[in-house]
Parts: sequence; C-alpha cells; structure tokens
Amino acid sequence: MSVAQNPLSVEVALLRDDVALITVQGYLDVDTATEFQHHLANQLHHGRRHFLLDLTDVPFMDSSGMNIILRVYQEARTLPGSVHIIAPRPAVRRILDLTGVSLTVPVSESVDEALERVAEPGERS
Repeated sequence: MSVAQNPLSVEVALLRDDVALITVQGYLDVDTATEFQHHLANQLHHGRRHFLLDLTDVPFMDSSGMNIILRVYQEARTLPGSVHIIAPRPAVRRILDLTGVSLTVPVSESVDEALERVAEPGERS
C-alpha cells in the first residue's frame, strides 16, 4: 500500500509536567492507530500521568482508536493518573457512547473543563 489517504496529525503540548494535551487531527483507525499509540507511549515514558485527548478534528474513529484510548486509560490509572476525551464530533461521540467507552473515560467539552477534572482532589478516572 502507498501513503495513507487520511494521514493523522498528532500534536503534544505540556500543560503541566504531568499533564499532556494531545491534539489529534484526521482519521483514527487501523491505518493510523500505531502512530497515535507511539505518541501516547512516549508521553507515558516521560512521566506524564494525565492525558487530555482533543478529538475535535477527528471525523472518524474505529475500534483500533478506541482500544488505544482504553489501554492508555488503564495504564494511567495505575500511576495513578487519568485520561479525558475532549470535544469529540457527533459521529465519534456516538461510537464512544454505543461502545460504553464514554462511561469509562470522561468526555469534556473543552480543554479547560478537562483540566478542572484533573485538578479535582481524588480524581481517579
């Protein structure tokens, strides 16, 4: 196969030493999931405990993307840390709701809302 038709763009910004804002653009599917996983693993390796996943510009996500989000969620909880999904588009939100991922991983409408959840004492999600 040639270059993916729907390339993935992943940008990482550190909001605090232990909080990474990961902004994803493009399709999060079987063709791009490995790249997404590498970015998350790199942040875990560098001591990040809290992950804010901005999915505003992700028009489509399949089970590959959901599995990676659930894996990083499980790893972050052992630190203890957290994962928060930010502003998914309606089609992605529907998949998160139908599969129950949104019951496990909190969904926020903005970076500020997610950051407040990270700051809440006793936050474990």
